[in-house]
Amino acid sequence: MNITIVAGARPNFMKIAPIIESIKKNKKEGFDINYRLIHTGQHYDKNLSGTFFEELNIPLPDGNLEVKSGSQAEQTAAIMIGFEKELTQNPTDLVVVVGDVTSTMACTIVAKKAHIKVAHIEAGIRSGDLKMPEEINRIVTDSLTDYFFTTTLYANKNLLDIGVSKSNIFFVGNVMIDTLIKNEDKLVKPQLWNRLNLSNKKYLVMTLHRPSNVDEEAQLKALINQIVTLSKDYLIIFPVHPRTQKLLNRLQLNFKNLHYVNPLGYLEFNYLVKHALGVITDSGGITEETTVMNVPCITLRDSTERPETCDLGTNILVGNNPEKINQAFKILHSGTWKQTTIPELWDGNSADRIIHHIKHLYTL
Repeated sequence: MNITIVAGARPNFMKIAPIIESIKKNKKEGFDINYRLIHTGQHYDKNLSGTFFEELNIPLPDGNLEVKSGSQAEQTAAIMIGFEKELTQNPTDLVVVVGDVTSTMACTIVAKKAHIKVAHIEAGIRSGDLKMPEEINRIVTDSLTDYFFTTTLYANKNLLDIGVSKSNIFFVGNVMIDTLIKNEDKLVKPQLWNRLNLSNKKYLVMTLHRPSNVDEEAQLKALINQIVTLSKDYLIIFPVHPRTQKLLNRLQLNFKNLHYVNPLGYLEFNYLVKHALGVITDSGGITEETTVMNVPCITLRDSTERPETCDLGTNILVGNNPEKINQAFKILHSGTWKQTTIPELWDGNSADRIIHHIKHLYTL
């Protein structure tokens, strides 16, 4: 069988690495399975894209749609045009999409219009917040998907609630955690560690990229001011997303303990996270990694599509609420942050489960 795997943005790369590895293992064992990797080019900065292929030992893509930046509509249209040509020139039995980025939704639509079955890895997660572009991507993708591979039983319930047949839902665990577990012993101390004289549990890591936090100058300024104040004397390491850097340049915020750094590769960034006192973020994926690494996580969002990171893991939602942010920092500094419980099947074997199910589906 032939599989086309789609990767479009940074979070996708961590998820496809173990899937490709499992495909290769099954092919070596004699199963007739081939894959073609397509990079849509949705993220094209080397620090956000290229280094992930190198670090995670992902083969170079067989095709790159080279979409690059643009509005939501421009990116969606460009991806659809490019992916339609790709499928015409390279027929496939199954299109595998991961996560909830624009590429996920756009390639799903194209595949279904070409009468090709779609498997969605990380299906069924929901935040309930339609202001998030990712939530729309999830809803559209799952309305068209044929095979749903889920990270938790929360996701299973979400899919059952919208009428998905139980026989098409496969609870497999979290492929991003496959990548984390495989690489945890290979994490790399970044150069900034010595330059900033960092030490274990004596600094914080912050990431911000969501429009609700970074697109309005007064909001971003107030948020950073509060976080810097509450961090006391701890250094804050802030790898800055390209879209955030422009606004920060205008704000000209200068704090002795706040350090802007370029986006880091996977191995360096997770080294920082693993050894941090805590993480302040508005990312969904990072909350999964902090849960597995048992690192306190303060999430600057009002909702999450990953409730297991709050119910079982180390994540606390504070939104932009100053009082909630203040309370979270009090708990952090007191040393009484909740301990993690690793969610079911987040054990490093999710990709093998996915390929096992796909083999079964295509050998019936």
